[in-house]
Amino acid sequence: MTATQAIQERRSIRKYTDQAIDRATIEKILNCAILAPSAKNRQPWKYIACTGSTRERILKAMNEGIKREIKGDMRIPEFKNGLADAKNTAKIMEQSPVLIVILNTQDSSPFLPEEPRERITEICNTLSIGASVENLILAATEEGLGTLWIANTCFAYEELARELETDSQIAGIVALGYAAENPPPRPRKPFNELVEFRD
Repeated sequence: MTATQAIQERRSIRKYTDQAIDRATIEKILNCAILAPSAKNRQPWKYIACTGSTRERILKAMNEGIKREIKGDMRIPEFKNGLADAKNTAKIMEQSPVLIVILNTQDSSPFLPEEPRERITEICNTLSIGASVENLILAATEEGLGTLWIANTCFAYEELARELETDSQIAGIVALGYAAENPPPRPRKPFNELVEFRD
């Protein structure tokens, strides 16, 4: 499979089989992730591949955070309309045999204030992590695996940080597993709406 084919065939998978993934395959995928380019070569990522009891504790923390938000103890009340989607995401995570937590080791909680200089550095680190995660999900596609890139971790940020025992910024989670669905490509905006050529 070429890189172009992996890009074209990649899908966000929301249904997984219970087939286990061997550690060598996970390591191969993560090695591709850490080869991504990064601003100033900071490599601001750390990946935690969660299986077994650790995976169960991550799921528990995720559900506890969502329940807290639903009960009204909200950290991000502006996002309350996203809670139903977050509950659905947690159910998807429960199907996935591997949960890969992504940490931004150069930044801290998004709930803390930042100066403009720190914000710019954070943007650069976030772009770098995005490139790294894209490497991960394309490598997973090449290995015949499905992924879902999850940002709904924001609803359980405190609970997840406590479970992970980290002060690093939680950038998200990738669900990894063998797909139990084959969704069609999602609609895309027209090329001419998204791309300009200027001479």
